[in-house]
Amino acid sequence: MTPLPFRWLFLLSALAVGGCSARAGTRPVVVELFQSQGCSSCPPANDNLAKVADRTDVIALNFAVTYWDGQGWKDTFAQPAFTARQWGYAHGFGRGNVFTPEVVVNGRHDGVGAGTADFARLLGAGRGDVAGPAVSLSPAKVTLGSGAKPATAADVWLVRYDPHVLQVPIRGGENGGRTLPHKDIVRELVRIGGWSGAAEALGLPAATRPGLVTAVLVQAPGGGPVLAAAKG
Repeated sequence: MTPLPFRWLFLLSALAVGGCSARAGTRPVVVELFQSQGCSSCPPANDNLAKVADRTDVIALNFAVTYWDGQGWKDTFAQPAFTARQWGYAHGFGRGNVFTPEVVVNGRHDGVGAGTADFARLLGAGRGDVAGPAVSLSPAKVTLGSGAKPATAADVWLVRYDPHVLQVPIRGGENGGRTLPHKDIVRELVRIGGWSGAAEALGLPAATRPGLVTAVLVQAPGGGPVLAAAKG
């Protein structure tokens, strides 16, 4: 259950040619889970995300939020930037609160995602979304193709996440005494530029730790739709 005042309780194939790319007109489904180690309702959503995490047509991103940290256990992966990202979606969806677990797909569809059927519904909704510009990733840069100019310049986000299953012993809070698996935990979230419709290449900063997977999201600002994405 979620602590007050947050009580109520997100297809492409990756092409490996000098990196990974998403062609215009195709897209991976970007599935973002907002959860906390202190939330007893979150493990089923974590399990659902882990089941699709290694699919080439999915970018699965696991964001640990901070607002559970005062409930008896401080999440070992949480960052304020991840909580701010979830609040951006709340505002984009016209809401005045956030909740866990929350699954957001392509920045357009959201739900709890703890039930198998609900998670499948969200994933299926994302497959029908229109793709934006082509995105090509190499170790040092991301190349964005041209496309229809958005009404407001889109943000280009660099996301780096851990593809391994991390077993976390929880020693307090609602999940105290349990060891919970976490996969695709996001470690870095950085805005690296913008996209206004013209083809563009942006440099990628070096990762702050080894073993992370890189993804790039082209997204309307303010918790808007994800227009295009790629992982490598």
